[in-house]
Amino acid sequence: MNTTAKYISDLLYRYECVILPGFGAFLTKRQSATIQESTHAFFPPQKLISFNSQLQNNDGLLANYLASVENISYTDAVAKIQRYVLFLNNKMAQGKRVELDGIGSFFTSVENTLQFEPSQEVNYLTEAFGLSSFISPSVIREETILREDYKEQVETIEKTTPIAFTPEKRKERPYLKYAAIAVVVIGITGFLSVNSINKANNNYNTTIANEADTEIENKIQQATFEISNPLPAINLNIVKTKEEDTNFTDNSAPEKFHVVAGAYRIKANASKKVKKLIAQGFDAHLIGLNKYGLHQVVYDSYDNRLEALQALKSIKKEQDRRAWLLIQEF
Repeated sequence: MNTTAKYISDLLYRYECVILPGFGAFLTKRQSATIQESTHAFFPPQKLISFNSQLQNNDGLLANYLASVENISYTDAVAKIQRYVLFLNNKMAQGKRVELDGIGSFFTSVENTLQFEPSQEVNYLTEAFGLSSFISPSVIREETILREDYKEQVETIEKTTPIAFTPEKRKERPYLKYAAIAVVVIGITGFLSVNSINKANNNYNTTIANEADTEIENKIQQATFEISNPLPAINLNIVKTKEEDTNFTDNSAPEKFHVVAGAYRIKANASKKVKKLIAQGFDAHLIGLNKYGLHQVVYDSYDNRLEALQALKSIKKEQDRRAWLLIQEF
């Protein structure tokens, strides 16, 4: 199976122009976050993909990447790319639609011109990884009624229906005053009693503690410990497993290829993601902060690029299509 389209997709994360020799060039352009007012939809920043059929010269980028991943010569990589371009041209000559997974589709128009329709499923802007679009419900503001409007309504009601207010003479209850004074006195007395009891208890506890400390100190001074046959010293090497590490860090030799699951501003959220992935059977862990200060969580890390790409393909198919491959240089 020819995996040239997969290699083009990998390069689009890192480069703004990837040329498929003899066919055309895939170009990317950064677009800022947008808001669609009609639907109240919010879209994160992303890379827009376009296609230029005029750029067909081989710049060596795709061929060198293919050769390094599949461990073949540069000549064999160029030949493999040429076979893939021939396959695309033959398929479109038959009037069929060609799909490049994660990139877009090609088809021939009625005027027999090559048309490209970019895919909206993958966001190749790495700094926006983990961000997704969402729709916010519209904010409904209640109509405020001014104080003057209320005043006008009340005056209208008073004109049509006069209301007479008769003041009620309040009966005096002198016994309530004495009851309040009694409650205050009882409260003060109770507070003073409780305070006195607490102070006495504290003094008693302090005295008992001092006596106990004195007795223990005397016993320690009188005691003699002698070991005639001491045991030999034992050195224990404790290996800290990844499950015991609350920070989910990996102190083994650094690996170069990482299948990234997400990046989080708060480390606690990143640790929760690691626990979830470990529960699913992945060798998940943190690989540190990226240049934007986000904690990066990976499904697994690999020394071999081909193994990493195979794992990425399986994860994108079975777990999350937004997973991507991070290549670290040491």
